Amino acid sequence: MASYVLLEQARDVQALVLDVDGILSDGFVTLTNSGDEIKSFDIRDGLGMKLVQQAGLKVIIITGRQSHIVQKRMTDLGVDLVFQGREDKGTALKEACAQLNLTPQDCLYMGDDWPDLSAFSIAGMKVTVPNGHVEVRRRADLVTQAMGGRGAVREICDMLLQAKGVYDELLEKHLTTPH
Repeated sequence: MASYVLLEQARDVQALVLDVDGILSDGFVTLTNSGDEIKSFDIRDGLGMKLVQQAGLKVIIITGRQSHIVQKRMTDLGVDLVFQGREDKGTALKEACAQLNLTPQDCLYMGDDWPDLSAFSIAGMKVTVPNGHVEVRRRADLVTQAMGGRGAVREICDMLLQAKGVYDELLEKHLTTPH
């Protein structure tokens, strides 16, 4: 459970901004003999992303790589904005905010390595994973318990839902059966 101070900070978050490799995936790039890329996503992270959208938050993806797999998964999840092939993630974050009428201070940015630091420097809240680079962990407001690609995003989604006061309400919908 996040501290009271972190929950207070998270209450103002209006957008969840995520890196892909190392955050939504485990950070490994697996290639087949034919050169096709294989990437795994934790299904719990996907549900968490949908739940924060139900709570009124925007979900934005900013990744340095280009991947059809990422585009397919994010389209399936109904993600608000996807920026691929963007090495300057701080600039991409500013562009995403401009499109959604937000400021970087309205955003929780979740990344794990040096390319994420430019977005970290302007985001309102900064989160990484336990295996994130030491320089990123040093600058983070919070380091998740779960590893990237293994429920770390869901952990942050749950924290955001608790901070917004809607966690129990959304959980209740899954506890009851329709009549």
